[in-house]
Amino acid sequence: MDVRQLSFRLLQVYIRVVQLGSISAAARALHLTQPTVSLQLKKLAEVVNEPLLQHSNRADSGKGLTPTAAGQALYQAACDVLSRFDDLNSELSELHSGRRGSLSIAVVNTAQYLMPRILGPFDRQYPQLEVTLHIGNRAQILNRFSQQLDDIYLFSHPPSGEHVSARPIVKNPLQLIAPLDHWAAGKQLTFSQLKQERFILREPGSATRMMFEAWLSSQGIELSHSMQIESNEAIRLSVAAGLGLSVISGHTLLEGREKLAVLNVADFPLHSHWYLVRNADKRLSYATQSLISFIDSHLAECIEAEWLPD
Repeated sequence: MDVRQLSFRLLQVYIRVVQLGSISAAARALHLTQPTVSLQLKKLAEVVNEPLLQHSNRADSGKGLTPTAAGQALYQAACDVLSRFDDLNSELSELHSGRRGSLSIAVVNTAQYLMPRILGPFDRQYPQLEVTLHIGNRAQILNRFSQQLDDIYLFSHPPSGEHVSARPIVKNPLQLIAPLDHWAAGKQLTFSQLKQERFILREPGSATRMMFEAWLSSQGIELSHSMQIESNEAIRLSVAAGLGLSVISGHTLLEGREKLAVLNVADFPLHSHWYLVRNADKRLSYATQSLISFIDSHLAECIEAEWLPD
């Protein structure tokens, strides 16, 4: 048998004839003429090279035609094939609705405190979606974006370029922090009163550091002392231990257990946002569309109002 000569339509016609036991009944059910159905059956018998139907010998069967042994085997195979494609159609409908499939998200380190607050409620609404969350520093997530390894990204300082689509979704204020017993705690200050202090900075390329250094440059200020730490958690601990001051995301600050002072300094906090970023030229998967739609509709239920963009 040359399966290349088979078609779904041939199999559908044959299944209907076997089920109804009549060419005329199958023709009416399929909205075809009897000659068309007969021609389809003849073609199918030629492909299989076996007789497929025979007149029933049982008066109580209610059917004029029944399958031969070869016909019964073909009937079962045809049912299996079409049933599998019915399943596929259902799966495609689920994928099209955005309720099944997979979704890869990449976020910079500080956003690890934000994204789970969105993904928790999202997972409850779309439990069949498989979500993978990648976390790294800005350089690592930029590399993932350049290779388009993920569906969507979260940056506080999005990459540039015509192919980049970025929109702010959550405020990300950068706070100036100190140990609780620091002399500046509780006072109203200007930054110039602090420039002799040691500042603990993130690694070069960090969005927090980029924003802080851009602000320093705009004010014509140079830090006298600094040290570098590549972990927000370690920075919080270091500030609490008295190693220096730092500028840190308000979201990162909320997640820490350390007792720290947020200094009242002119121009602070520095205003920033988290941006939902994607490649504008890349077709969005249905799962990604579901996440974006969920954020548009339910973000206020996941995040306190004070963090939402104005």
